Amino acid sequence: MTLAPEGRTEIDVAGGGCSCCAIDTTDAAAPADATTDASLVEATFGVAGMTCGSCVAHVTQELTAIDGVDGVDVELVNGGVSGVTVRSSAPISDAAIAAAVEEAGYRVAER
Repeated sequence: MTLAPEGRTEIDVAGGGCSCCAIDTTDAAAPADATTDASLVEATFGVAGMTCGSCVAHVTQELTAIDGVDGVDVELVNGGVSGVTVRSSAPISDAAIAAAVEEAGYRVAER
């Protein structure tokens, strides 16, 4: 437990980060051994500024709202440039990806 203003509790998360990092954002309904559909197109890019599970959730939500996007995977690098892979039924424009990432409050960056 960490000292916090009266009436509030702050959770220490192993390895640093904020308390929202303790929230499990994995999809329990997805089978653990799910395979990727070979007909899907994958695009991988960097996103700067994400620090926790909540950041990942915001970026994932915006990207999955793009028509044709079937899945998003994020390799979080706390405070650095995280790797983001978008799977879609057809290629998604760089502009659409950048707009979605910016809508979430982050920016596409070189990895």
